[in-house]
Amino acid sequence: MMFPAYSDGVSNDAYIAGYATGILKRDYALDFSAIVVRDGVITLPVYDLSPEERAQVQQILSEIPGVMGVELLADDKQQNIAVSSPADKQDTPESTLVPPSEVFPTGFLPTGHLFKPLLADPRWAHFSAAYRNYVGADIDGNNNGSVSFGETIPFYRANLGRTTVQWEAGLQAGVFSDFNLDASSSDLINTDFIASVYSSMRTGQFSSFARIFHQSSHLGDEFLLRTRLERINLSYEGADLRVSYELPYGVRIYGGGGGIFHKQPSTIKPWSIQYGLEFRSPWRIDFAAMRPILAVDFKNHEQNDWNADISARAGFQFDNHQAFGRKLLFMIEYFNGNSPTGQFYKEKAEYLGIGAHYHF
Repeated sequence: MMFPAYSDGVSNDAYIAGYATGILKRDYALDFSAIVVRDGVITLPVYDLSPEERAQVQQILSEIPGVMGVELLADDKQQNIAVSSPADKQDTPESTLVPPSEVFPTGFLPTGHLFKPLLADPRWAHFSAAYRNYVGADIDGNNNGSVSFGETIPFYRANLGRTTVQWEAGLQAGVFSDFNLDASSSDLINTDFIASVYSSMRTGQFSSFARIFHQSSHLGDEFLLRTRLERINLSYEGADLRVSYELPYGVRIYGGGGGIFHKQPSTIKPWSIQYGLEFRSPWRIDFAAMRPILAVDFKNHEQNDWNADISARAGFQFDNHQAFGRKLLFMIEYFNGNSPTGQFYKEKAEYLGIGAHYHF
């Protein structure tokens, strides 16, 4: 679907409201005159739309240029909608402070994800590049480069009966590599390969993500020749579960745990827990179309006597810089704990860094 270009000098909210109303009147035999747009967030009642129709409305409206979010209100909330005036638009929009009740497109290879990415998890599959300076214990050299290539791909999504509870199943895979920038040829230190099948579920602000995964770790050739380090044949399969709840004002909490099996070396202790907190600002800095991001992730492994591995990231999400539906984030990061790099899971590591990430 093609949309006409528009200028930031014109009222974006008025443009979005008019365009959305026109599309919905054309495609649905309903009066959507109650539509409200504030700071790029569309709020509208869903009337008696079926879950499939809600998903279609969600997708159509989210594709309009400048739309930052879509909130579909159930019958018990429709009475609270009021048409905004120019004065209203200067106030903080209530719809951005309360997490939207999203209904996602269904079917094969659908768009979107029911479970949002864990922004501070060092091993969440996504595309990224980062520079890290080791301020304490280091893996190899004080200056490292880290890159990741990965994605979460939903193969199929559906509703549970005629409810808005949704589930999906798919694949998640990622490659995580670390390089010693102090070496003359920026030697590859280690690469972790993670592949999994997953299933996730979402209802309202609650979502969950369960997977069965495989991980293997491989040291770089130059690193092995230079250090003569004895290689560990680290490879295992495992299963884990995470649950998440989205609170008002862009706050999200999550937690879960899991275990590994069929492991090498066989002496690795299997159990771990994970939990964290994220803040994705509902307010946008308009001059650069960016919003603040803050996330902290904790992991405790039985193997390391349940000591906490702390990963914290903070920065900005640029809403107008996207690739394949993924938004660009620039974040500074801090890590302290046992190294997330596979071959060095017994070693302590501490670093500061800065990186670019693509997340949905």
